[in-house]
Amino acid sequence: MRKVNHRKSRINSEVQRALSEIIQGELKDPRIDPLCSITAVLVSADLKNCKVWVSTYDEESSEETLAGLRSAEGFLRSRLAQLVNLRNTPELKFTLDESMAYGAKMAKLIDETVKKDEAK
Repeated sequence: MRKVNHRKSRINSEVQRALSEIIQGELKDPRIDPLCSITAVLVSADLKNCKVWVSTYDEESSEETLAGLRSAEGFLRSRLAQLVNLRNTPELKFTLDESMAYGAKMAKLIDETVKKDEAK
C-alpha cells in the first residue's frame, strides 16, 4: 500500500491558491476570461514542472484564455516564486479542463434518456 504524501498535496494546494490569486488580481490580459478558474494543479516530485488545469465558463473563450495564460507564464512563474517558498519554482504548463463540459453533456444525455423512458 502506498504511503500518502501530505507534503505534495500541500504544495499542490498552495500553488493552486497562489496562481488563482495572481490570475484574478494581477493579470491584465484581455484574452483571459474573468470567470476562468484553476481546477487542479499537479507539481512533479522534483518541483521542476507543474501541470495546471484551467476551466472557463464560456467555452468559446477557452482557447483565448489558454493563449493569454501561456503568454504570461514568465510573469506567473516569477510571482509564484515570490509568494510560495519552494526550492525550485516549477515550470508551468496550462491545459484546458474539460470535465465541466463533459459533466454537463452527460447530465443532458441522462435527462433525455429519462424523458424518453417516461414517455414510453
